[in-house]
Amino acid sequence: MKTLTQSPVAPDFFQNPYPFYHHARASGDLIYWDDYQIVAAVSHKAVQTLLKDRRFGRETPAEMQKPGPRHLAPWLAIEAHSLLELEPPRHTRLRALVMRAFTSRAITALEPAIRDLTHALIDDFPDSPFDLLDRFCTQVPVITICRLLGVPEEMSPDLLRWSHSMVAMYQASRTAQTEQDAAAASQEFTDFLNSYIDRRRTDSRDDLITRLIAAEEDGEKLTRDELVATCVLLLNAGHEATVHSLGNGVKTALELGLDRSVFQPGVIDGTVEEILRYDPPLHMFTRYAYEDVTLFDHSFKRGDEVALLLGAANRDPAVWTNPDQFDPTRPVVTNTSFGGGLHFCVGAPLARLEMRVALSILFNRCPSLRLSEAPAYDNTYHFHGLQRLIVET
Repeated sequence: MKTLTQSPVAPDFFQNPYPFYHHARASGDLIYWDDYQIVAAVSHKAVQTLLKDRRFGRETPAEMQKPGPRHLAPWLAIEAHSLLELEPPRHTRLRALVMRAFTSRAITALEPAIRDLTHALIDDFPDSPFDLLDRFCTQVPVITICRLLGVPEEMSPDLLRWSHSMVAMYQASRTAQTEQDAAAASQEFTDFLNSYIDRRRTDSRDDLITRLIAAEEDGEKLTRDELVATCVLLLNAGHEATVHSLGNGVKTALELGLDRSVFQPGVIDGTVEEILRYDPPLHMFTRYAYEDVTLFDHSFKRGDEVALLLGAANRDPAVWTNPDQFDPTRPVVTNTSFGGGLHFCVGAPLARLEMRVALSILFNRCPSLRLSEAPAYDNTYHFHGLQRLIVET
């Protein structure tokens, strides 16, 4: 296995990580990423295999678990009960509850509201240059997930602030200040949800939080900590990836001068899949080995951590012809942007719906949409999203 060095906070990398990925894949299915001191899967085959192999998982092996630092206690308390970090049987129970809100019928029923929201946001676009990321790409998913869960829409600025602070803990640019901000946000988020859950017990609605509360009360072993952590995860994950997918997609369309026909009915589904493949919002996920196992000529020991480079897998030339070319007409092959296996993103159908609706309406109503300044990616690896997206109509 070849050892490669590449700082994840180097500007030339987080602005364009794909040359490094191509170099890494040329060395095989796995590399050792020295900067992270971790084995990394870089081919589509290796990433897909490790996503689905139940000998690997998200939860830290029991013998490796230890108390975290006291100053991170509020953040760690949420992580300890998060669906994203758990394995069966706890994962199975929590996911089954969450999936009640993400049935095909429930997602389809949201489309008219997403269309109305998209039109309303575009109606408020200013005549002068503005940040589409803030005014549009962020608002569509955060307001939608608020409505789905039953959280007041006027809370969205607080939810965004808390979410950004918490997910920053996964970024390579994490600092001591990042940890302080994440702990404070986690405590504020938890306090809000505890108070809100108490109020909602006597004011039931037709939304996910009400159903989760009912499940807790009906003895399905959903504890208060699990309830809070599940709400936090859905609110955070329910918009973070979609914000970046929308922003990256608009950036790609405007920079490449894509014909607006690719956003029309009958074609838009392929365009959405190509956006997710070409420039995904999340580039790395990790797994732990749960037993000694040899894969791709490497012997993993129980407790070894492996990085799955989703962004690298999505540009594998063994799967896609001319992978650095954006082609919405190419045959759809399963990309890794929403993960895979047991932890495949439950919100993937909603994210695809939001992208399909928002992008088709945006480019139909704003045919002269153009960039006002060159967009730049933020220093947030292993996420991959823009700092801002200044446009004019």
